Amino acid sequence: MFRVVLLQALASLLVALIAWAVGGPAAGLSALAGGLACVLPNGLFALRLAAAARRPQGTSAATFFVGEFVKVVSTVALLLLVVWAYRDLVWLAMIVAVIVTLKSYFVALIWR
Repeated sequence: MFRVVLLQALASLLVALIAWAVGGPAAGLSALAGGLACVLPNGLFALRLAAAARRPQGTSAATFFVGEFVKVVSTVALLLLVVWAYRDLVWLAMIVAVIVTLKSYFVALIWR
């Protein structure tokens, strides 16, 4: 679970470095912000599931679904915050970073 979050963070960083090299600092920061807007909620969700799994009664489907809902809402909220707060936003860099970050778990499945 945490390996996938680490892989997402590395993918986000890689996209940000490529965007920085191709489009300059504004593109790199846009990609980094977009990637982090996805990685942070995923990391918190993984922590929540790990904590729930360690309880004596275990975890439930409700814990998963509520956590997933909170993760999606917080990802959208963070992306909206990036759009609102960062005036030099490069949309393409941010969108590519979000897509690569969210789809990087396929690499984890293949790796395993």
